Amino acid sequence: MAAHRGWRLVRQGSRLLHTEPSAAPQPPPPLYPPVVASHTAKSKSAKRRRLEYSYQQVHEAPSIAEKLRLYGRLQRLKYVVYPQTFSLNADRWYQSFTKTVFVPGLPPAGAEPAGPGDPDLSELRSLACDALVQEHFYQRKRERPFLYREQEHVLAPFLTQLVISLTAALGSRNPLLAASCLDLKPDVHFYWERGETVVCRGYRTGRIDPVRFQIDDKPQIQIRVPKQLPEFVPLDYSVPGEVPVVNHKPDKLPLFKRQYDNKVFIGSKVADPCSYGHTQFHLIPDKLKRERLLKANLADQIEVTYRANGIASLFAWTAAQAMYQGFWCEADVTRPFVSQAVITDGKYFAFFCYQLNTLALTVRADQNNPKKNICWGTESKPLYEAVEDNNVKGFNDEILLQLVQFLLNRPEQL
Repeated sequence: MAAHRGWRLVRQGSRLLHTEPSAAPQPPPPLYPPVVASHTAKSKSAKRRRLEYSYQQVHEAPSIAEKLRLYGRLQRLKYVVYPQTFSLNADRWYQSFTKTVFVPGLPPAGAEPAGPGDPDLSELRSLACDALVQEHFYQRKRERPFLYREQEHVLAPFLTQLVISLTAALGSRNPLLAASCLDLKPDVHFYWERGETVVCRGYRTGRIDPVRFQIDDKPQIQIRVPKQLPEFVPLDYSVPGEVPVVNHKPDKLPLFKRQYDNKVFIGSKVADPCSYGHTQFHLIPDKLKRERLLKANLADQIEVTYRANGIASLFAWTAAQAMYQGFWCEADVTRPFVSQAVITDGKYFAFFCYQLNTLALTVRADQNNPKKNICWGTESKPLYEAVEDNNVKGFNDEILLQLVQFLLNRPEQL
């Protein structure tokens, strides 16, 4: 009689029973521990072991605060990226540093026309004009402010009053604003690695190190909310543009290296319930204002200044929000993170939307990573033409409507 393969026939009395084969004997435990690379040697395997051990520590961190501490504990020289910079064509460099594709215009979710249910435009226009007249006419100011301090003298109070007034007026139409937190001149920091370089001096000469970057930003105002804004496009969206490739060291921009604490900060501590970003408002400094660039025959750099500010500031803020949720370069984001920004010199306004699709920017994590970050932006347009006595001439309703559209952005379910 033939038996099925893998079974045995055992005679018990006058019956045949099927029994499973006995388990194979287990090998004896090893007598010696596994051979691994030295933790202090200079070999490549030792360096790989140290790197994997540090990554394992970050993965196993019991809290977000501890994970951020372990992520930035190694201090080396790093490039300090300034969102508001004098460098020519800095926007292309910043796109390369952050793996960001810039798309002109605004995404569909941020460019919908105003509907019949929108708030009264005349009331909002009155609030904006009152803020303008208050700072340019009624408020007693110095006839001539200190050098390069005009924005602190007039423009910063105007922008602060404008945002506070519009936020209060739109709070009834957007419940997310009613639960938001408004920060005045907060600190925003982000530290990351992108690319590799060879150490050219010091006792570590010849070693290959990651290129380290740090952004230390200070927006005029920012709005944080307890719930995340909806994504503009899906996470796997195929972006039509490409990330610019810069084959030069950041020193050529120029950027300069410094060594200090590696910080990741959105403007509040990890335990704050408002851990998602809504909108930032930035003021262009007096040294970069439009009149100075035109006088220096650098008219083509006016919009570059706005784009560089929008890309760098929004990347730092949005990436820090993702890290507050437990994501980092070795544990990439599983959902997009979205933020908005308004860049202005007090008269001209430009609008930017940013969607963070990846934090895997290191050489190791970016090997097979097709995802790219996306930044949408508009060119700067004037909010008004002039303020004569207590009258605002040539007020632009289009800019006000776009500002209102930004503030009304919210998730579908609250």
